[in-house]
Amino acid sequence: MKLVESIDLESLRNGKLVAESNEFAIYDVGNDTYALVHRHEAVDWQAITISGDGLFRVAELLAGATRSLYRNVAGELSRERNR
Repeated sequence: MKLVESIDLESLRNGKLVAESNEFAIYDVGNDTYALVHRHEAVDWQAITISGDGLFRVAELLAGATRSLYRNVAGELSRERNR
């Protein structure tokens, strides 16, 4: 994994856009390497590059964090409704 503090947009043109949201995108940049790019107009685009295997591992971690966040939010909402 490598942190890229300012990614060259030209380097992404050779990559394949795999997934995107409004501020984030994942590019296949070759050699089993993917770049998770923070695309925001107000700052230089930044990225982390990660292997395909690393992508699976990070996805699993993010899913776990998402479930935890959901449980916390749902718990707070339930307490609010029961007041």
